[in-house]
Amino acid sequence: MAILDILHFPDPRLRNKAKPVSEVNERVRKLVDDMFETMYQAPGIGLAAIQVNAPLRVVTIDISEERNQPLTLINPEILEREGVEEMDEGCLSVPGIYEKVKRADRIRFRALGRDGNAYERDADGLLAVCIQHEIDHLDGKLFVDYLSNLKRQRIRKKLEKEARQAMPEPVGTVI
Repeated sequence: MAILDILHFPDPRLRNKAKPVSEVNERVRKLVDDMFETMYQAPGIGLAAIQVNAPLRVVTIDISEERNQPLTLINPEILEREGVEEMDEGCLSVPGIYEKVKRADRIRFRALGRDGNAYERDADGLLAVCIQHEIDHLDGKLFVDYLSNLKRQRIRKKLEKEARQAMPEPVGTVI
């Protein structure tokens, strides 16, 4: 397994739309395993393949505190939405930023598991919010898109400044 690099907002690759997985093979299972390792190390509770520059409809989630309830969603789709939940959301691609976002409180979704078998499931609360957040990533949408333009621009400038400050100082040229 490997730790993958997570893309950070405003990287334009986060706006790409992920392509459906045509076959759950060893390559896809390795991606899933690497995504779980990356997500746990980050640490986070959800990760979409697009965030690690793999434009496939693959999501990993584990909202358990013990990190022992991994959930794989390949080619996920939401079938039903109910209610409204407003929750603070954060994102591994938007580090250190948390904002309130409104989403459906309960959903029914369909996906393929790591084994390639299809399943349908109901989810509510944090799990429902996390699934919606990660599926948004697959469609090129970030949680900051739910915020005002002003707030989104402030976040963008803050993260760009932090990225510049994190870059190593240029070394003088030797002639």
